[in-house]
Amino acid sequence: MNAVLSPQPPIFPHQHETTRISPSRSMSPYNNMASRKRKADDDNDDMSVSPLSSPALPSRPIVRPSKKIRQANDDVAARPLSLPRLLETLTNDQLRTVLQTICERHPDIGHEVVTSAPRPTVACALDILAGYQEKLHDATPLGHTNSDYAYFRVKQQLGALLDAISDFTSQFLPPLEQQTNISLQFLDGVTKVIHELPDWENQSHRHHKDAAYDEISAAWALVITEASKRGGGFIVHTGGWDQRLVKHNQQSGGKMGQAINALAVEVGWQGQNPITDTPAPSGRDPNSILNQLINGAYGSPVRVGPW
Repeated sequence: MNAVLSPQPPIFPHQHETTRISPSRSMSPYNNMASRKRKADDDNDDMSVSPLSSPALPSRPIVRPSKKIRQANDDVAARPLSLPRLLETLTNDQLRTVLQTICERHPDIGHEVVTSAPRPTVACALDILAGYQEKLHDATPLGHTNSDYAYFRVKQQLGALLDAISDFTSQFLPPLEQQTNISLQFLDGVTKVIHELPDWENQSHRHHKDAAYDEISAAWALVITEASKRGGGFIVHTGGWDQRLVKHNQQSGGKMGQAINALAVEVGWQGQNPITDTPAPSGRDPNSILNQLINGAYGSPVRVGPW
């Protein structure tokens, strides 16, 4: 019977040992931790592989925007200041000196500056004269206000002030200045400046102030005469300029007679001579309509015979 059965291959126990899992190993937590550790080591091994040996895509060059690099030599190159920057560094005196030099070298530019520059105002002109006055006072030695020593110390500053007075006076006279009120405003201010000029002890040094009085008196006379041609000198009277002129004449010691005579002749319609309080030699009728308008009597009842 044994001979009839087919022979069976022998079974060796060690052939199946590799496929069996021991219950003690699968249930142990230490085995699980070891397995996770081996897996992590395998991952690290994969990451440590060089990219050059990996089948990854070939790397592309990084394109960066081109940037202009300035050379250090360009930053330190010497170059002059531009005109606006240069003008910022100049003081007022330096700027005036440069402009005056250019105008003297090029008369056509000087003419354009004269015709284009705005006319000076009364306040501006008097402020400039005040600056010359301050320089005169600063140059005067202490304790020698009117002496010969002080005169020679301030002679240059005195001459500069007198020249400025003469130049600005001509600027504010008709026909250059058409507005009588502006001319009189300047003359009133500049006459006050002349009053403050030193009264030198030496008589020979006083000709400066006397000449200034003569010039300013003639200027007053010119403005008053021109004003009388426009409205009969109405502005001179209503603005109180006649009374101011009288005070200037008194303060000067009567050295503004030419202006006072022009006032008496040209504006004598106001009724009284400002010097003597006598009827002015104007030849105008005190009962004229103009006088009645000034005196506020126009339109009042006319008295005929005794009331």
